Amino acid sequence: MTFRSSRYWPLLLLAAACARTPRPSTGPVNKYHDATIRQIGTAQDERNTAAILPFLTNSNPTYRREAALALASVQAPAAVPGLIPLLRDADPGVRRAAAYALGQTGDSTAVDSLRVRVLKENDGLVRRYVHEALGRTVTRHSLPELWRVEMLNDTSRAAALAWGLSRAALRGLTSPETIRRTVAVLNSPKLPGRGRLAAVVALSRTRGFDADLARLAESTLLRVAQKDRSYAVRAAAVTTLGRIAAVVPSATTAPVAAPAKAAASAGVLTRLATKDPDYRVRLSAIRALPSDAENYPASRKAVFTALNRDQPAVALTAAEWLLAHAKGESGAALAALADGNKQASVRVRAALLRAAVHHASPAARPSLLETIEKRYPTAPTVYEKGFLLEALSEDPAAFDFVRTEAFAAGQSPVGAGYALGALLTMRRSADFPAGRQADFAAAMRQALASGDVAQLGTAAEALADAKIYPEAQPADLAALRAAQAKLQLPREIEAWQGIQQALDKLTKAPKPTPSPLATAAQHPIDWVVVQGVPPGQQVRLRTSKGIILLELKPEEAPGAVASFVTLIGQHFYDNLYFHRVVPNFVAQGGDPRGDGNGSAPYNLRSEFGDLRYEEGSVGLASAGKDTESCQFFITHTPTPHLDGRYPIFAQVVGGMDVMHKLDIGDQILGVELVEQRKVEKK
Repeated sequence: MTFRSSRYWPLLLLAAACARTPRPSTGPVNKYHDATIRQIGTAQDERNTAAILPFLTNSNPTYRREAALALASVQAPAAVPGLIPLLRDADPGVRRAAAYALGQTGDSTAVDSLRVRVLKENDGLVRRYVHEALGRTVTRHSLPELWRVEMLNDTSRAAALAWGLSRAALRGLTSPETIRRTVAVLNSPKLPGRGRLAAVVALSRTRGFDADLARLAESTLLRVAQKDRSYAVRAAAVTTLGRIAAVVPSATTAPVAAPAKAAASAGVLTRLATKDPDYRVRLSAIRALPSDAENYPASRKAVFTALNRDQPAVALTAAEWLLAHAKGESGAALAALADGNKQASVRVRAALLRAAVHHASPAARPSLLETIEKRYPTAPTVYEKGFLLEALSEDPAAFDFVRTEAFAAGQSPVGAGYALGALLTMRRSADFPAGRQADFAAAMRQALASGDVAQLGTAAEALADAKIYPEAQPADLAALRAAQAKLQLPREIEAWQGIQQALDKLTKAPKPTPSPLATAAQHPIDWVVVQGVPPGQQVRLRTSKGIILLELKPEEAPGAVASFVTLIGQHFYDNLYFHRVVPNFVAQGGDPRGDGNGSAPYNLRSEFGDLRYEEGSVGLASAGKDTESCQFFITHTPTPHLDGRYPIFAQVVGGMDVMHKLDIGDQILGVELVEQRKVEKK
């Protein structure tokens, strides 16, 4: 997730003068009307572990629970000794919060205590939290602690084990035994949907399958992909099938050399790519389709069906599959497909043009490039122009055209970012002419001198690429440092990080340089605003595709909600765009620049409340912990790998169909609180 900006401080100062905030409700109130809970929340925001620790032993279980949840956001190892005793607390809510906080901290010193709690805990929900925490804290050496007790005859214990295995797998901790255990859990009867999802996610993150283990997993995944009642489980299963079949042969086929795909998996994937009732499963199946010679014809048929008949997100995925895997397709035929399908979105047609350029013969490419370059000036939006620049990135012969657009006078940040990214894609092409290296280097120096955060980030990425710049040059290091010195923090933290990562790599720094994160004093939580947001407060997000209703989560993310509500009062989000949409993942918007590099003039501290990323969860984008600002994203599907890493501050409760239709370039027409009275802020 990326964001940042640097250009809107004067406007926001003016807007702040007339900001309006909600009047405290006379109905239900959120927990921050309690002064002690506000005190704990302030200490959390300030990352003041010492001020929170005494509340862990408070006589009131509410305050013990709130203190533990606060420490889940702080994530300080110093809190572990104080949290461990709460695993035995008489109140299950406190035990659950303590387990969550220990998992968020990720300190391996908690493993023994969590293992003991797994053995003794009788509350099913608490047990799941403890097992998840164990998965987040085990080491490769202590991995067997996850399955210390046989649990498959107990549904709730099997689900808890699934989450523990999943959290470990998301950290890259897997083994042959974790595979066997995960498959056994997935086959356990009456396992709930979330448990099944956790088990499949664990398998999807496993590397190093041998043939026997792959066959074991494949047979279960084939069943799950076709029959599971949860779309999210089916989608995750087909993704995992694609990864397994890319490496080893199927149990149902004779041994063949990788990367030939398994016939059984291939047949299931091609069928699901066109027949599954949920678009997210069809989309995932297309991504996983085999491209070897034996299976290519069937995969091609499924891809062309999706292009001609399916909705834009699936059609886009099909076009991207052709870009990566097409065999024997002429550039002219793919370009004709782009022009012939008038029902396709502009993004789909541009992706097909990109595939056409990529797969065209050398003789056919010039005419394709000419067609795209002539179409470019008439593209009605900067995003459509960006899609065409991406198409041109497939041929270095378009270098001069794209470089001109990158630095054209009056070019928008969005257009400049797309253009410079296209130059970097060209340079990474195997057929980039050696004689143009000097021109590329000059473009990167010009980008560094521009001061634009998006161009700085792309130039830094290029300079850090050893294949492009095998040796660090003093002039390049000086240019990076000069550009970094001009950045304004905290607003341009992401550009600062990109440059610093390049400097660390080029200078072979022994460890990463810490980021200069903003403190709570720079932008403290406005508790007056927080108290004015009652539980269940809804927000109407009006977009060019329709209305989406969000329900705010002030109790789990008070700082994020206060910032969002204040920005709504300033009309900050009106007429901004969704600049990033990854089908079956997220739709992201709220950037004042429109390219993913913009920001409000402040950063927030991360609030990792006890919430999970489900379909329609609304999170804050970040460049790392404690760098959140104004950009937000909405998830298309459950995304467990984001849990506890990106703050959730709202949930879609209406207009889910609209959310699924959003694409890059769709506009935020306005955002307002629903039936919430406001008064002038004093």
